[in-house]
Amino acid sequence: MSIGEIVALLQGGIFQVLWIAAPLLLSALAVGLIVAILQAATSIQEQTLTFVPKLIVILVMLALLGGLMFTALGEYTLDLFSRIPDMAR
Repeated sequence: MSIGEIVALLQGGIFQVLWIAAPLLLSALAVGLIVAILQAATSIQEQTLTFVPKLIVILVMLALLGGLMFTALGEYTLDLFSRIPDMAR
């Protein structure tokens, strides 16, 4: 197995992590920004006001995109397992 193939495997793994985590992180970021703007505008500094909406949005995103994420991770894992015999050479 050459260095180029190893780098390609690592790049694929990093891409998969970003592809799976990005929808959750971006939605939590958007909700956090909106809540922070509302808190700054109204001078309400309640910590649970930022936590609860983020939690709800992340759970909704997991419910909506969980199947897609699981499928993408499963396909990547099967691809890695199919490459194991070639890696042993």
